Amino acid sequence: MPMTRYLLSLLTLVLLGSAARAAEPTSLPNAAELQRMTARFAPVDLKVDLSKLPDSEKRALVKMVQAARYMDTLFIRQSWAGNQTLLLDLLADTSPLGRERLHAFLLNKGPWSRLDEGRPFIPDVPAKPPASGNFYPAGSTKEDIEQWVKTLPEPQQRAATGFYTTIRRGTDGKFIIVPYSVEYQGELAQAAQLLREAAALTKQPTLQAFLTARAEAFLSNDYYASEVAWMELDASLEPTIGPYEVYEDNWFNYKAAFEAFITVRDDAETQKLARFSGELQGLENTLPIDPKMRNPKIGALAPIRVVNSIFSSGDANRSVQTAAFNLPNDERVTAEKGSKRVMLKNIQEAKFQRVLQPIARVALAAKDRPNVAFDAFFTHILMHELMHGLGPHNITVDGKETTVRQALQVASSAIEEAKADVSGLWALQQLVNKGVLDKAMERTMYTTFLASMFRSIRFGVDEAHGKGVALQLNYFLDNGAVKVNPDGTFAIVPEKIQASVTALTQQLMELQGRGDRAQAEALLAKMGVVRPEVKKVLDRLKNVPVDIEPRFVTADQLLKEYGGPEQPKK
Repeated sequence: MPMTRYLLSLLTLVLLGSAARAAEPTSLPNAAELQRMTARFAPVDLKVDLSKLPDSEKRALVKMVQAARYMDTLFIRQSWAGNQTLLLDLLADTSPLGRERLHAFLLNKGPWSRLDEGRPFIPDVPAKPPASGNFYPAGSTKEDIEQWVKTLPEPQQRAATGFYTTIRRGTDGKFIIVPYSVEYQGELAQAAQLLREAAALTKQPTLQAFLTARAEAFLSNDYYASEVAWMELDASLEPTIGPYEVYEDNWFNYKAAFEAFITVRDDAETQKLARFSGELQGLENTLPIDPKMRNPKIGALAPIRVVNSIFSSGDANRSVQTAAFNLPNDERVTAEKGSKRVMLKNIQEAKFQRVLQPIARVALAAKDRPNVAFDAFFTHILMHELMHGLGPHNITVDGKETTVRQALQVASSAIEEAKADVSGLWALQQLVNKGVLDKAMERTMYTTFLASMFRSIRFGVDEAHGKGVALQLNYFLDNGAVKVNPDGTFAIVPEKIQASVTALTQQLMELQGRGDRAQAEALLAKMGVVRPEVKKVLDRLKNVPVDIEPRFVTADQLLKEYGGPEQPKK
């Protein structure tokens, strides 16, 4: 895209976004308070051993990191139309307050604190982040979009509600569908070129195939072939780059946000977990739900990768860090091919050491703290990701074929996260019973998850993971599976936890299978809240980091060694 045309397009978006601006808030944090807010993220240097990589793969890795940087630019545009102009202003402000605001902006990828229910920390921005993100036209409402979609023929409805389009207004003022390949053509063209250069450098055929296919997808807007190539990727380098998660679209959960994880595979750990892939169909066949909702044949591919993160960007590096993920989200691909689970080991280790262990010392009684174990933490995260692929996905509601995501709309993310958590515990118990996992896991997995629930609730109940965990904790409290000790600490009730986990797994999965949006919204409104006894513990955790802030020191060193510019320091 010519630069003049790009700037005019960007200016139009900024002007559209400015119409939603509110008066300057009266309680903006000063530099000291902002510093305290960002200090909730413990800085961690991410170092990855690249000594065994051939020179060709290191050079390919540099190109992938450079392409991944564009995902930051795109995600910032997707989150709010005013973000890019605001970032330029912040870069020009070298005052102590300006530096703290820039740091907070880079952490949150916008001017609102994601840990504080969207509290603004910069003047002259909307009082809350727009629920529509920057996926829909300024001045439109959720109801406007819903009514318009209903007027479209079936193929256009699929495009309008699909992952890879924005909705804009045409010259006549009417809504139009704009493919990502058009909306973001400048950045995507540059990222595609870098991926092609990486493909030309690597000597690994499946990596070359994925990079080439993903570059083509950026330009064609057809991601199917590249998603399949990603599923078949078997290489020492494990890049994930493109539009994936839908959390930023808080109207419908339709639109995918750009992100990137550039990682190096841990072969020894990956091999240890390979056995879990063969257990998935058996778990599906015994899910505690109506048998009609089970899938008699889940996707053929179910690879599990343990990796170490060298660089992440966009939706993958904003506020709370991703510990693992299950992709792709495209139901066409998962129905035919299955899905891949990727475990970010160095991220998980940092979270366990810097966050979870200190939380356990506050939230749990002294006798229970020895049962908080990294192996249980790591394995439950894996099961969480595996269970995303099990249970209802493609469903029928009122005689019409649809998906759980489309039927539940914005409620789908929190319900899905809660389902993956609790059914992950259910699945761990099944594997312990079967002898796949050691019996010792039964002693640690429930207590470790209890401590981890306090970790996740601190992300905020306006966020899908935090709301989903609040739902689970309140359910366990109401059913006597978790109790509050006289000193305010929490404990598992061993004789009740298994039945409670099974019952909640059934409730959430059958809700999804029915596509019952009203019930999902009512359940989240009632149970996805922080109760007083929970808040007392959260208040005692103020000096414990909420999460980590990664510093990509290995990526910086690699870029320096091979001639690329380092990342700007926060």
